[in-house]
Amino acid sequence: MNNMQLQQFANTDALNAAFASQLVTILEQAITERGAAYLVVSGGRTPQALFAKLASTPLAWDKVTILLADDRYLPPDAEHSNERLVRSTLMQNYAASARFISLYAPAADAYAAVSEISARLAGLPTFDAVILGMGEDGHTASLFPCCAELKAGMADDAPAVLATSPTTAPYQRITLSKARLLQSRQLFLHLVGSSKLTVLEQAQGATDEFAMPIRAFLHQTAVPMAVLYSPS
Repeated sequence: MNNMQLQQFANTDALNAAFASQLVTILEQAITERGAAYLVVSGGRTPQALFAKLASTPLAWDKVTILLADDRYLPPDAEHSNERLVRSTLMQNYAASARFISLYAPAADAYAAVSEISARLAGLPTFDAVILGMGEDGHTASLFPCCAELKAGMADDAPAVLATSPTTAPYQRITLSKARLLQSRQLFLHLVGSSKLTVLEQAQGATDEFAMPIRAFLHQTAVPMAVLYSPS
């Protein structure tokens, strides 16, 4: 039996208030116990209001390190860069003093950038919280069912960072591997929209991780996982 907990909310305002509160508690506890906190976030539209709520919350943000679960291989100022999104929404106000670790390094392509990015992440401890998203195809981070690198990214002995080239989405990607994302004290899956609940139920109903990579996180038993969902 897995240890997944589903939290359902009437709307995104209620979800974001509860989610921000849970995250702040985790970060504060980490800072109290270990002197530092490590938060992994995902990009896209869904978390933007959550990021704004976190940014307006007083916290010892200078002791918090933030990084992305994945990013498109684009310069950080590019329109579709997740780093740009995080810097403009989360790393504002109180959270402006947090440390950010980029998943971008200039290189010929994403594959050539991996070694430099891996070196940046090499000394990081267990994450305190990882926030995942989920696509309609069951992908999470940039672990897509369609990408040739999926088996490597899902391996238990995978390196922390790898490049992927999904055939169903634009841009090469830099992503944390399943193994590195699971090195966390708490996992969250952030879902908005009734269609995502349908995908979640489909993911829970079978076990083929390569068909729907999110299953690897939903069905594992090592790390507590909370799914926060609102229909709109």
